Amino acid sequence: MGQFLALVIVVLVVVTLLKMVRIVPQGFEWTVETFGKYTRTLTPGLHLLIPIYQSVGRKMNMMEQVLDVPSQDVITKDNAVVRVDGVVFYQVLDAAKAAYEVAQLEQASLALIMTNIRTVLGSLDLDESLSQRDAINAKLLRVVDEATHPWGVKVNRIEIKDIAPPRDLVDAMARQMKAEREKRANILDAEGLRQAAILKAEGAKQSVILAAEGEKEAAFRAAEARERTAEAEAKATTMVSSAIASGNVNALNYFVANNYVDALKAMAASPNQKMLLLPIEATGVIGAMAGIAELAKESLGQQQAAARAMPPSR
Repeated sequence: MGQFLALVIVVLVVVTLLKMVRIVPQGFEWTVETFGKYTRTLTPGLHLLIPIYQSVGRKMNMMEQVLDVPSQDVITKDNAVVRVDGVVFYQVLDAAKAAYEVAQLEQASLALIMTNIRTVLGSLDLDESLSQRDAINAKLLRVVDEATHPWGVKVNRIEIKDIAPPRDLVDAMARQMKAEREKRANILDAEGLRQAAILKAEGAKQSVILAAEGEKEAAFRAAEARERTAEAEAKATTMVSSAIASGNVNALNYFVANNYVDALKAMAASPNQKMLLLPIEATGVIGAMAGIAELAKESLGQQQAAARAMPPSR
């Protein structure tokens, strides 16, 4: 009987020691209750409690945690129904508030987040909901963080994972996108044809301008050539007239023979000319030629005499 009592006493001592000594692991905080009332918070490490008088209330995880937001149907501002889900990263900063200010912290946070997702997306059109995901995340984070602050919780990040419109709406969006791309392609084709027509017209314009400038230059050169020819003929006529005035008959023969030969050339060059009649004697032409020879001899003699008359160079 005495051994049994001793064994009972040993068991009570061991249980008492176990109730007294508490080791809080890293990343957790425990609340202490005295007769059911919160008194203090145990941080990670070794702690001693008075059995029966004090007890551990809640064991709170102080590390950052991830909470999956289940998918839900949301109606946007333009009455489109989309299916939305997300993920939340939060951390308990005050163990006492998280333990005693709200019951079932995760469920309360989840309900708050899902409600605000419906509120935020309900104020946006479908196109805005699909294209402004960063703005939606920032707005949700601000609203939810303010709402959970009295609970001793800090919401670090909220991410909308997926926004899925109905299948028929996705097909309609695909057709719209295809129509927009075809429209842009047609516009680009029309713009290309327009640019090609403009460039072609510019090329034709430049070609006409260059052709006109070429014709202008050719006419100018032809006029210049005619002017030079007229000057040469005038000079030759003047020389011949001077020779005739001085009594040189050979100069007159040269002038007549030259015009006579030019007339023969013109008559012979006619494409419809098959027969050429000469109503003059050949001896007249020969005489004219002899006169030309005499004129050339006289001109040569005058040049030699002028050379002999010049004083010798030193």
